[in-house]
Amino acid sequence: MTDRALRVLMPLLIAAVVLGLWEWAVRSYAVPDYILPGPVEIGATLWRDWASLSPSLWVTLEVTGLALLVAVVAGVALAAVFAASRWVELALFPYAVVLQVTPIVAIAPLIIVWVEDIRVALLIMAWIVAFFPILSNTTVGLNAVDHNLRDLFRLYRAGPLRTLLWLRLPAALPYFLAGLRISGGLALIGAVVAEFVAGTGGRASGLAFRILEAGYTLQIPRMFAALALICASGIAIYLALSLLSWLLLRRWHDSAVGREG
Repeated sequence: MTDRALRVLMPLLIAAVVLGLWEWAVRSYAVPDYILPGPVEIGATLWRDWASLSPSLWVTLEVTGLALLVAVVAGVALAAVFAASRWVELALFPYAVVLQVTPIVAIAPLIIVWVEDIRVALLIMAWIVAFFPILSNTTVGLNAVDHNLRDLFRLYRAGPLRTLLWLRLPAALPYFLAGLRISGGLALIGAVVAEFVAGTGGRASGLAFRILEAGYTLQIPRMFAALALICASGIAIYLALSLLSWLLLRRWHDSAVGREG
């Protein structure tokens, strides 16, 4: 068996064993569904309630995708400014750290109060969570260029813009893609947390709100079904971004070339 096949089959095998043991345990010990539903009941609920869960899934994914897009644009642009000016980086980077370490749950109610449009408020909260890994990783990548290559570009009288486009950005691409994979999951987490906060006021309709709604009415299988959709979305986002990273790096970077076999 090839290494690539093992990477797929081993996680699937572990998942099958865990789900099988889970289903056996709830059936053997007659655990009520309102305490812990089994995978079969969760799957049946997901099928039965798909008409109401799928719109909420798209709301959550829309907020996640937009937040990740804004984080990419803002993070790469600000990282390029940091790479061009050491003084700007020293002045502004600590504030980016402050933004990252501030708990989103603590400031989410304030953002909801300040921003009239609830979708924009959700987008801001998800962006705050997803922004820093892209900024930090891209900044490190732009500053990690081989000094010999920089001297070569300087020798051939390449200007700052040409050096950025043809040397620093390609060198920073693996770092950026690593940060992108992290931010993809964080954007989903930020969107879900934001929906939880907004859902307490009854103004959100994402999957987090469906979880709250199911909890209030003791529809525990539906709660687990919504949670399963969130987990599946996070896995899909990570796999999609990992595929993108492999496609962009597979022909020239060691991190991808070494995984061909």
